[in-house]
Amino acid sequence: MTNKLALHTRTAAAWFFALLLFFPIFWLALMAFKTEGQAIATPPLLFFTPTLQSFQEVMARDHYAGYAFNSLITSVLSTVLGLAIAIPAAYSMAFFPTGGTVGLLKFILSSRYMPGVGALMPIYVCFQYAGLLDTRVGLTLMFMLMNLPIMIWLLYTSLRELPRDILEAARMDGATVFHEFRYIVLPLSVGGIASTALVCMVWAWNESFWSLNLGASNAGTLAWLIASYSSPEGLFWAKLSAASLMAIAPIMALGWFCQKQLVQGMTFGAVK
Repeated sequence: MTNKLALHTRTAAAWFFALLLFFPIFWLALMAFKTEGQAIATPPLLFFTPTLQSFQEVMARDHYAGYAFNSLITSVLSTVLGLAIAIPAAYSMAFFPTGGTVGLLKFILSSRYMPGVGALMPIYVCFQYAGLLDTRVGLTLMFMLMNLPIMIWLLYTSLRELPRDILEAARMDGATVFHEFRYIVLPLSVGGIASTALVCMVWAWNESFWSLNLGASNAGTLAWLIASYSSPEGLFWAKLSAASLMAIAPIMALGWFCQKQLVQGMTFGAVK
């Protein structure tokens, strides 16, 4: 009886917290199908006739497709470029460590947790002089630099789990570093690379701080589009909700279908 009670209690608690976390998304979806008048009604309307008016206005007038394309390009390219740097870096640290490897890894990780606002001014000035403000190239570069420390750490912990016996056998057979990396390490670490890529692409897609400060109408992402619904006249709640729902829907679908890889990527090194 005690075990059954504990099981039911844990199940009820899990459902409670799941519904609590899902409620903002439910309310967002509810607001997206209202008119602006219904969205600001007091008390809030729970029963109403759904409308697609806000979605149509966001798609037609506010060039949603352009901002979505910017988000897709910057998140995918920043992830690819980051992996091109992080994979060799993690490989060298995992299999050819030196006395300063641990210290370097700590420094790399600490740089990721520096508040973005602390680096905003020098980065903004550098981007301004380089002509990278409000460009896809600039945002791609910024997203790549933002995620690079986490990429290196996740890949490092993933590569450390590879069996050393296979690598030593390859070296005894005369395999060069390139062949060892190309034909042994990469095939064995495909899962870790995919998990890392998914995690960092989600973070790049959701990034708002650098999008708002380094982007504008030309290279703005969906975060910039959503922020544009805040104006001196007030908030357009229905359009804001519709744009937000369309912004999070692709990444929610990706997370749903790839949840195993995402969890694996975010827990590398946590357990043996």
